[in-house]
Amino acid sequence: MTIALFGTSADPPTEGHRVLLEGLLRHYPRVVTWASDNPMKQHGQPLAVRMELLAALVAAIGDPRLSLEPQLSSPWAIETLGRAAARWPGEPLIFVVGSDLLAQIPRWRQAAAVLAGCRLAVAARAGWPVQAADLARLEGLGARLELLDLQVPGTASSRVRGSGPAGSSALEEVPPALRPVLLEQNLYGLAGDRLAQAPPAMAAAAHTPDPATASAPGSAPGSPPAAVPLPAAGAQISRAAAAAGPPAHPQPPATP
Repeated sequence: MTIALFGTSADPPTEGHRVLLEGLLRHYPRVVTWASDNPMKQHGQPLAVRMELLAALVAAIGDPRLSLEPQLSSPWAIETLGRAAARWPGEPLIFVVGSDLLAQIPRWRQAAAVLAGCRLAVAARAGWPVQAADLARLEGLGARLELLDLQVPGTASSRVRGSGPAGSSALEEVPPALRPVLLEQNLYGLAGDRLAQAPPAMAAAAHTPDPATASAPGSAPGSPPAAVPLPAAGAQISRAAAAAGPPAHPQPPATP
């Protein structure tokens, strides 16, 4: 059974990730995904948090042919492919990339070995047209290419992380199923962005204690109210963040 492999930094998962995963399910009998560290990026959240966010997206898509496989996570494609080959011996493997990555692949660690161990499926991402020169360079390294009939929107995790427009426009980059958790946990500062954009009266109300809940029986007057339990997904992400600690930002190696 052919297995499509799609790894992503998921920092955070966007509508583009959702569209791609659902499109892959129309092309392949089995699709697996995972979050990983990208040695060429600085991440906004620890890997454990990003894996939980991707797990929530997989659950929202709700197709049994799609699964999260954290054991495939590695900064290096060559390691991921080795683990996938051991996990599914003899099964044809399709490594899926967006068109925005094509020019980078020849610089990957052991790029020729990566391309020898799988077929490379390319999904066109809006704003990054497939270049014939990139395809020719990959074929020169031995790539067996598949150009997918998919159009992935040009949504960008970087806009959610704050390097582009923030607030409600950034939230629209994220699948609806993930938005409540991102706001409840204030991941990527989205809750703060929304509050900053709120009308002054609403923003002031958010910081004004409710007299009915300003203190609880047995607590000192003016003490903060008891914490409201978060939904299960939010609690999982909160625990993952606490266990992982703040994100590290090592200097990336020269090649992925």
